Amino acid sequence: MRLIILPGDGIGPEITDATLRVLEAASARFGLGLELRRMEAGRAALEREGTTIPPAVEQAVREADGLILGPMDTYAYAGQGANPSAFFRKAFDLYANIRPARTWPGLRSPTGAEFDLVVVRENTEGFYADRNMEAGNAELLVTPEVVVSLRRITRACCDRIAAAAFRLAARRRRRVTAVHKANVLARGDGMFLESCRREAAAHPGIAYDEVIVDAMAAHLVRHPGRFDVVVTTNMFGDILSDLAIELSGSLGLGGSVNAGERFCMAQAAHGSAPDIAGQGVANPASLILSAGMLLGWLAERRGGGHAFAAAADAIETAVAGAVAAGETTRDLGGRLGTAAMGEAVAGRVAVEA
Repeated sequence: MRLIILPGDGIGPEITDATLRVLEAASARFGLGLELRRMEAGRAALEREGTTIPPAVEQAVREADGLILGPMDTYAYAGQGANPSAFFRKAFDLYANIRPARTWPGLRSPTGAEFDLVVVRENTEGFYADRNMEAGNAELLVTPEVVVSLRRITRACCDRIAAAAFRLAARRRRRVTAVHKANVLARGDGMFLESCRREAAAHPGIAYDEVIVDAMAAHLVRHPGRFDVVVTTNMFGDILSDLAIELSGSLGLGGSVNAGERFCMAQAAHGSAPDIAGQGVANPASLILSAGMLLGWLAERRGGGHAFAAAADAIETAVAGAVAAGETTRDLGGRLGTAAMGEAVAGRVAVEA
């Protein structure tokens, strides 16, 4: 299996180095035969080649089995080049953003409650102006004092994200919660709920309920343990998944993949944190967990088989073990630097049964 690695900006190269060490340990232990090819996108590519996504990078990604994308400081070069994250999500039709959030042994959640949920977020349309038009941008400057931002919702995208949520719930605790704002966005979120209700009717063994988005934010804080799989539209999912991950103890523990029918991109749930870049203190767990999720997707969709599934489980177990043992960076209460935490997790992947 060939994976393209794009380290990104800010802390990206540091957490990518740590992640690659873990992947190398997993590949050696489980005989995965991973081919890891590191290339440049984002600020480094813009400075060197005048574009954030060089043609050679795009071609290499198209020929690969998966992509690992480090955090990008897209705000810093907005208007100078494409947002790599948005570009790959749209170009490869990566319609499902999957973000687990759970509590970890040895790390107290701000809520004090244990939970284990997954946010399944539609990833290709919604209020995101850079990806919901065939050409141009869906944010319009009508006059110097008036901006209109358009949201695109399509039945096809609603159908497939609802189906993805129910497939995932069938492998978990068999409960789906659809989050919406149909009391205000009656047509768009109404269409989304229609798709979710059809899937619910087709899966009578899976419990189903609906929650308005503002109430959902309160429920996550008060009793997150009631939720299993949460499915929602793009912007709501972006916000709620960050909230859920932070409630687990740290946004740095948020794994994330962007999955389509034929391709998957692993991506840390957080940003590039330029204020701590180069200091060796960044938490690499989010990208490590994301890489593990990519291996799990490869096991299911690309014929990776049992070895890839076992490697994915081993990576999550190793991160949990490192957190419980305090083998972490300072944001999680430990004393290790970025590279040392990566080595600690890699060591656990290499030897744990």
